[in-house]
Amino acid sequence: MSLIERVASSDAPVLITGESGTGKEVTAQLIHELSSRRHGPYVAVNCAAIPDTLIESHLFGHEKGAFTGADRRQPGLFESANNGTILLDEITEMRCETQAKLLRAIEERKVLPVGSTKEIPINARVLAASNRAIDRAIRDGHLREDLYYRLKVCSLHLPPLRERIEDLPLLVDDFVRKTAEEHGRQITGIDDACLTALARYWWPGNIRELKHAIEHAVIFSESTRLAVSDLPQEIEATNQPDSSFTVHLGCSVREVVDELIWRTVAYAGGNKSRAAKVLGVGRRTIYGRLEHYDGFETNDRSNGRSYRNGRNGLT
Repeated sequence: MSLIERVASSDAPVLITGESGTGKEVTAQLIHELSSRRHGPYVAVNCAAIPDTLIESHLFGHEKGAFTGADRRQPGLFESANNGTILLDEITEMRCETQAKLLRAIEERKVLPVGSTKEIPINARVLAASNRAIDRAIRDGHLREDLYYRLKVCSLHLPPLRERIEDLPLLVDDFVRKTAEEHGRQITGIDDACLTALARYWWPGNIRELKHAIEHAVIFSESTRLAVSDLPQEIEATNQPDSSFTVHLGCSVREVVDELIWRTVAYAGGNKSRAAKVLGVGRRTIYGRLEHYDGFETNDRSNGRSYRNGRNGLT
C-alpha cells in the first residue's frame, strides 16, 4: 500500500507540502477518491485567491444582511463539502485570525456563519496544502502553530515525482481514466512496458508533465491500452535499449568520464541539465566537457539520437 493509500484510509486532517508543480492538488483529490468519502463532494479552495475580507464568508457562509450586498443567506464551502472533503490550498496565505476560526471548526466540527449566532454542524474531512517551508511559515507568522499541530496528524511532503515513483501507477491510472473520458477515447489501461518507460523518465516538469504526457498518449493511441510508442518522443527516447557501454583497457580516465557523460546526455533525451542531475554534478561541468568536441550542439532540446559529429565520432 502506498503512502497516499494509507493516508486515504484515515479520516484525519492532512497537511500537504511541496514545491509548485509537485501535484499537491492532484494528490488531495486522489486521497479523496481513494477514501470512504469518495461518493461525497470534493471542494477545492485557493485561499490565496480570496480577499481577506471575504474568506470567512466563503468558508463558513453568511446570513442575510451580514454585510453590504448580503441580500440572502449563503452556505459556506464547508457546508458544500458536507460528507466529503475540502482542500484548503495555500493555507499559509490565510490571515491568522481566520486560521483560529478554522482550527475551532476542525476541532468542534461546527462553523459559525458571518452574521449568525447559531453554529452549524459540519462533516467534512480537511486537507490543507502549502508551497512554503512550514517551519519558516510558523516563524514568520504565516501559519499558527496550534493549527499546524492539528493538521500534521497526517503530513505529506511531496518531493519531485522522480523521488516518489511508487506513487506513479496510481497517478497514471487516475490521469488515463479522466483524460480518456474527457477526449471520448475507449482506453482501458496501460501496458507494463509503457508503465516501465514512465517510471524510468526523469520528470523535470513533475506532475504537470506527467499529466500532459498521458494526455498526448491517450490522443494518439490506436489501441485500447497505452503503449510506449504512444508516449511523447522525449520520454520514448530515454527508454532505448542501449543504456550500457564497454570500457576498454588502455582508455584514460578522461575518456571513460567523457563516454559516461555522452551516454547520460543521450539517456536524458539530450537535456544537459537533466544529465547533470543524474550524474550529481553541476551543469557547467557537463557543458565544459562537451564543448571540447567539434560539432557540439548547445540546444537542450536535442533529440538525443546522435551527439558527436567531430573527430571522436561516437554516437
